[in-house]
Formats: sequence, structure tokens, C-alpha cells
Amino acid sequence: MYRRKESSKIKFFYLAIIFFIIGFVANNYISTGLLFPEKKPKIPGAVLTQNPEKVSLNLFWEVWNEVEKNYLIEENIDYEKMIYGAIRGMVNSLGDPYTVFMDPIESKEFLESLDGTLEGIGAELTVEDGNLKIVTPLKNSPAEKAGLKPNDIIFKINEDFANDFTLFEAITKIRGPKGSTVELSILRTGLSDPIIIEITRDSIVLDSVTFEKLEEEIYYISINQFSDTTYQDFLKIISTNDLVVKKPKGLIIDLRYNGGGYLSSAVNLLSIFLPDKTEAVIIRQKDKNDEVLYTRGLPKLSDIPLVVLLNEGSASASEIMAGALRDYEKAIIMGVKSFGKGTVQEVEHFRDLSSIRLTIAKWLTPKGTDINETGLFPDIEVEIKEEDYENKFDRQKDEALKYLKNINTR
Repeated sequence: MYRRKESSKIKFFYLAIIFFIIGFVANNYISTGLLFPEKKPKIPGAVLTQNPEKVSLNLFWEVWNEVEKNYLIEENIDYEKMIYGAIRGMVNSLGDPYTVFMDPIESKEFLESLDGTLEGIGAELTVEDGNLKIVTPLKNSPAEKAGLKPNDIIFKINEDFANDFTLFEAITKIRGPKGSTVELSILRTGLSDPIIIEITRDSIVLDSVTFEKLEEEIYYISINQFSDTTYQDFLKIISTNDLVVKKPKGLIIDLRYNGGGYLSSAVNLLSIFLPDKTEAVIIRQKDKNDEVLYTRGLPKLSDIPLVVLLNEGSASASEIMAGALRDYEKAIIMGVKSFGKGTVQEVEHFRDLSSIRLTIAKWLTPKGTDINETGLFPDIEVEIKEEDYENKFDRQKDEALKYLKNINTR
């Protein structure tokens, strides 16, 4: 889940270290926007850290000079790759799959993915314990239609081993033009042998909100991502279908395969269901007091029976929304345990158009529950069976409808 920077004054300690590592200690280099100084700056003997006596950046420049002076294949020396590689290695050393350095090309692709328009298979990926892992296939994407599931491990991409690549290198290999194909070797829990899945790439245009009228004045709204437009898209749907006036007998909010998005979008959506100035989420940052984010405005759909659908692909902002609705007893959760991503990332952009996606906080539900790596457990567990996939039967959605019909007959 991503949080926009509230002020340009926010600085990261890590950013300072990056500047040290790549030699940007001279202010004129920063102000002119030069990526590489003509002369290497003098580096302090050590960076102030918890163990300053053990850390010296002299070693960095000793290795740099050794490569520059004596490496045999001179045409292989790419200073840009060396710098980006050094930064990437530093960031990767944190061991946080959600903290990632992105070069300019990767940054552009990341922003395009948040905009909801790209070409590929349509799956959110991460690296966990050195494995390339499916967080969630996007709804109605080629990945979902081909049968990819949350927690699948991608073992090979075509003939290449996935763990030979960085996360973004792997994403680049999996993405491709519409109509082309990619073959993935998948390791799946419960199966002894890898399964081979060939996927035809397509344009991925993800509607942030979709709507369906079911029966007996019960409605279904699927929130597919928490983007810039999700709140307005949701308001447009309930306005167009007069849900505020009709006062539905029940509403199913589907957050399955929703890997998250913007923190502010989740809080805005909670404002539709919870009273003004209700605690929506608690943000806990390093060396700061807890920050509480509140709902704003009069709720449009309060006092309506709600069922929230979750599965293994529901993460981050999805878990914020579901957790808050349950804490205030506004909804019951149905499905299976969610992914369990209880951290917040912020994206810092640099002059060369590279960026760092940095974990800056963890979040807690209004009652103080930390779901990170644990997930939200459903009030009513409903698993999708193998025959459901084969018959294209949505058992979880069907059970949610039955539940809402049943409470209306009591």
C-alpha cells in the first residue's frame, strides 16, 4: 500500500545514505542534477551508523577504482549500471520485499501499473525468501483466466530460472505485447511437481469498481484496486443506481484479488460506511507518535447489512477497509484468510527519474490489531473448491448472497 508524500520537506535517512554511497556529497553535484561527478569526491572514513567503526565507504571506492583500472573487458564497464547496482544492493540488504529501488525505466512501469493500464499477464508479484511469488492475479486478467493463484511460486519464466533475476527484471520478462505468450513453471502448495502454464498476454485495463444487481434488493460491488479514481468511481456507481435512496437489503463488497493501492483511497471509501471523524486506521512510524486517520463527511451507506469477501490475494488497503468495517461491527468477513500486508510504503522520486519505494510505517486496525504476515481471518470461512474453478462457479459470492437473504427473513 502506498502513501503519498504530504510535504516536500519529508526527508529519509536512507536517501542521505544513497547520496553518500554514490558520491553525492558535494552540493553542486546535487544542484546541477549530474549523476556522475567528473572527479570522485572525498568520502568520509565512516558513515554514522549503529556501528560506525565497522563501516567505511573507502572500500566502495577502492573496488570501484580496481574495476575501472584493471577489469579486462573494458566495454562491459557501464557506470550507470554500476551505480544503480550499488544502490539496489544496499536497498536489497534490508531484506524487505516491499522496499525496492527502481531505475528510471522501472519507475515508469511502476507508475503505469498504478494507473491501471499495461500489457502483460495481469498479476501482482513480489520476492519472498528468494522466490518470485504471486501476490494476486488481477480480476479477469490473463493470469486469473489461466489459473494462477495467490502464493504460487514462479520457478521458471520460459526457459530461464526466475531467481536469477531481480523483481523488476522478472516482471519485464513476463510482460510483453498483447497477443504474445509466456510460459511459466509454477510451484504450488500441495503439488509435488511443477505445473506449466502458458499465458497469452493482453492489454490490462482494470476498472477500479464494478457493479451488479443480484436479487431481492441485494447488490454486489467489486473493488479491484485502490487507485486515484476508486472513491469517485464508487460514488458514481451508487449514485447511478440510486443505492442511497433505495436502501438495499444487503451489499456484498468484493475485495478478493485486490492487492491494495493508495492508503487515502481506503480511508475515503470507509467514509462511505462509517460516521464522520471515525478512526479508520492507525499509522505507526519510526520515532513518531502514532497517527490516526479519520473518516470525513456524512456516510452514504450506513446501516446496510454488509458482507466483505476476502481471499489470499486481498492485501494492504483491502485489509484496512475490511478490518475497520469488522472492528465497528459494520460487516462480516467471508472467504479465506487474507494476504497479511500490514506495512505502508512511500515513493521518493529522484532527479534522474529513478525512485525508491520505501517501507515507512506499519498500520493497525482501529482496535489496534496488527495483521502483518498474519492476515485477517474470516468470520465465515468459505473455500473455493477445485470443481468450482472447472465449473466457473463463485461459491464465495453465492454463500454471501445466501447469508444476506437469510438475515432479511429473520
